[in-house]
Amino acid sequence: MRKLITGLREFKASYFSTHQELFEQLAHGQKPRVLFITCSDSRIDPNLITQTEVGELFVIRNAGNIIPPYGAANGGEGASLEYAIHALDIQQIVVCGHSHCGAMKGLLKLEKLREEMPLVYEWLRHAEATRRLVKENYGAYQGEELLEIAIAENVLTQIENLKTYPVVHSRLYQGKLKIYGWVYHIETGEVLAYDANTHTYAPPQSQLNESEEGLVPGIYTNTTAPPVACDLPQRHSNGTEAGNGLPEKIPAVSWVSPEQAQRIYRGGTHTK
Repeated sequence: MRKLITGLREFKASYFSTHQELFEQLAHGQKPRVLFITCSDSRIDPNLITQTEVGELFVIRNAGNIIPPYGAANGGEGASLEYAIHALDIQQIVVCGHSHCGAMKGLLKLEKLREEMPLVYEWLRHAEATRRLVKENYGAYQGEELLEIAIAENVLTQIENLKTYPVVHSRLYQGKLKIYGWVYHIETGEVLAYDANTHTYAPPQSQLNESEEGLVPGIYTNTTAPPVACDLPQRHSNGTEAGNGLPEKIPAVSWVSPEQAQRIYRGGTHTK
């Protein structure tokens, strides 16, 4: 508690004093540009990793960055989502998972939580679609590799859940909403973004339009984050976003080692 109180004093004396005009503007209302859905994990700071100012992100956080399908729960997620889109007119949503996610670890061993943490068990049941997909399609994987697969797949599952909400469905139909799937790597500080056109997780620069300022067509920033590739047949979806609001058929994704990725990118055969 001493650290928190000291931090309050430092905030008022340093950051607040140099950003007083910003806070005066915020006192009259908020106009965030992005709804950022991520995990409650203390190692994730949306504003820090995106280098955004206070007031730029409208944030929903919970264990596992889960958005229950419409009507499945009367919690704050649905209300916050509806408010963000209808009242704040937010037109971009990011669902951001992260490496070493404890919620996804629990999801892979869900029955063990029933007695020890019944509330956590009930909450993670909202990610049953992720658990079942991973169990039935990734039997050859285990340990950390399986966890990484679950993290990546869960992001896509939550995007599908978002589309069950009337306000989201309507805005997507109008072309007024874009949804993005990200995975943040704690150990490297990098983010990979799902690209429905290539069915891979790639540097997020690939999601920018070429007309956007600062983007050179065909040139992406190098990344040392673990690559992601696909190795399963396509599974049907209502349309996971690559940012265009159009329906897509998407495959399940699996993480691969850098060596495997090099073979894939060189056109070699991918074997598990």
